[in-house]
Amino acid sequence: MDDQTGTAIIGAGRMGQGIALALVAQGVHVALLSRGRRTLETPLVHYSGTWEEGIFSAETVLLAVPDDAIAFVVQSLVERGAIEPRHVILHLSGLLDHSVLEPLTFTGAALGSFHPLQSVARPREAAARLRDSYVGIEGQPRAMVSAEALAARLGLRPVRLPRGAKTAYHIAATLVSNYTMGLLGLAQRLVIQQGVPEVLAAKMYVPLLEGSVDNVGAMGLPAALTGVIRRGDVHSIEAHLAALGIEERRVYCLVGREVLRLARSAGLDEERANRIERMLVDAGSR
Repeated sequence: MDDQTGTAIIGAGRMGQGIALALVAQGVHVALLSRGRRTLETPLVHYSGTWEEGIFSAETVLLAVPDDAIAFVVQSLVERGAIEPRHVILHLSGLLDHSVLEPLTFTGAALGSFHPLQSVARPREAAARLRDSYVGIEGQPRAMVSAEALAARLGLRPVRLPRGAKTAYHIAATLVSNYTMGLLGLAQRLVIQQGVPEVLAAKMYVPLLEGSVDNVGAMGLPAALTGVIRRGDVHSIEAHLAALGIEERRVYCLVGREVLRLARSAGLDEERANRIERMLVDAGSR
């Protein structure tokens, strides 16, 4: 991908704007296309022309729209006749594979998917946040080559996903990103109930979370695992279970059994591991 290669991005949400701004910073001509008027956080890449004009000047077309809008956008592209054999079409869904783009097969364009494994809340921070993150890619051969070139431009590390792998890949991403936020929310609620000020209840655990993530990055799993289950601290686990309500205890036990798998891999004594497992299974079923 050279500096003169244009990119059209359909969808002006946070990821669409973020990728647009990151590409503009690299000298890429970007047309940011949207179905309606909206206030953009990235005025430098605002594009007021038609979809046909924006796509004509591009070689790569990214569909940065919600999953349930991809089929609609694809049909619109078919009706507009804007896609040519020279184009590469990549959607950004983490769940869907390139088969959702099949109505465009007759155009001769290369079809694929490109899912940055990162959360972008502020478009202007996207370039820094995406750099050194991973991106799941799959699709037709020419689309894969283009996806890898786009990844290199953005500083992303491409991972070629095997056929049929995207659902598991997306579940894993959801667990790591969204479910971690759910656990943080549970932690916040538990300590607020005990009188910790709300303004501190979430923030006080962020450095701990960052430290754990840094350890995983440096040491990998299961070596980075710490805490009561890794130590086999039965008495602490008993105290935790006794203090929790029914719903919170079930979450603790369910996640705890996954932690126990890691602890066993890290070398936790089997007799102690078996005792902890019985505790978690029993308490989680009540």
